[in-house]
Amino acid sequence: MLAIEHVTKEYSTRHGKREVLRDISFRLERGAHLGILGRNGAGKSTLIRMISGAERPTSGRIIRGMQVSWPLAFGGAFQSHLTGLDNLKFVCRVYGVDYRPLVPFVEEFTELGDYFREPVLHYSNGMLTRLAFALSMAIEFDCFLIDEAMVVGDVRFHERCHLELFHKRKDRAFILVTHDANVIKLYCQNACVLHEGNLIQFPSVEAAYDFYQSTMTVRPEPVEL
Repeated sequence: MLAIEHVTKEYSTRHGKREVLRDISFRLERGAHLGILGRNGAGKSTLIRMISGAERPTSGRIIRGMQVSWPLAFGGAFQSHLTGLDNLKFVCRVYGVDYRPLVPFVEEFTELGDYFREPVLHYSNGMLTRLAFALSMAIEFDCFLIDEAMVVGDVRFHERCHLELFHKRKDRAFILVTHDANVIKLYCQNACVLHEGNLIQFPSVEAAYDFYQSTMTVRPEPVEL
């Protein structure tokens, strides 16, 4: 089980403290698929980074009772002077996994060719994304954290990512944060909406979608005549 208990996140700005997330609590059981909808800037990526451990909450706690992935396709932890292969070895060492059986999968999925054995500082953004996603799939996590904003690339790469994650690993838990309600409807059993720093839970994906749509409605300012 993954438990988020009364988590608040603040950042210091030139204008003082800015509260991004406020007193957020929820639980995710093994095999459950949770979608979190939110407008751009709602704090979706911040929440995912905290659940992964890349950032710490200002207050509250996160209990990881299962092995949780880093945010998929996140390459921020790469050692730029190491090759793609050496970064695979490093990640596997951290998680206590033998890297050798994983090399063929990562090489085939990334389609990096000779660049797999070149320093990643020479990679394009697309090459880094392919490597990051392949490493995420190579380690068998209990729960995957998916920030759709991080998964970029052409249509064919998107299709391969969806096959690996949503079909071959459909028995794993995942949290999917996005502003695309159609993706939530397609892959998630339950959904929440991040709105004005609060995480609002709903009894169904449809109810969450309806509320999310209402937050997207722009009300025109009254015009004085």
